Amino acid sequence: MNRAFIKDPDETGRPEDLPDRPQSPHTNYVTPAGLRQLQGLEADLAIRLSQLLEQGKLANPQDLAIVQRDLRYYQERLNRAVLVKARNPGGRVCFGATVEVRDEAGAVGAYTLVGEDEADPSQGKISWVSPLGEALLNAEPGEEVRWLRPAGTMCLEILSIRPGTSG
Repeated sequence: MNRAFIKDPDETGRPEDLPDRPQSPHTNYVTPAGLRQLQGLEADLAIRLSQLLEQGKLANPQDLAIVQRDLRYYQERLNRAVLVKARNPGGRVCFGATVEVRDEAGAVGAYTLVGEDEADPSQGKISWVSPLGEALLNAEPGEEVRWLRPAGTMCLEILSIRPGTSG
């Protein structure tokens, strides 16, 4: 890349100000595990910031800017966090619950509705505001829901619901 297109920090070594990471417009519901995860990320970033500040002018200004931006982001996520403990109102799918479903092909899967920061589809943890999360929310066992996917709509039968754990 041509150096003319790279913004260098000024001669004082101050990092370029990075724009803040956008916050979700949704309420930041978190499970107890999700809250611990956010607290851990904030703590790790605070330690990293301290290490960079100890390096003084030897610290990479871009690294410093990234850590400061990310720390602000996770501090705000924690400020906005609303802890939701285990519950299962009337046997319906709710935040924190694990839902077992059967798809149109007969395949059975399980999904846990979690906060946006905790979501990890590879582990069956889906955001409560994702298309699948929204399709499952408030459903009851035996009910069929429609999951609106980019690849097309899929019908899922709710087999069982387990309330979330408080741990």
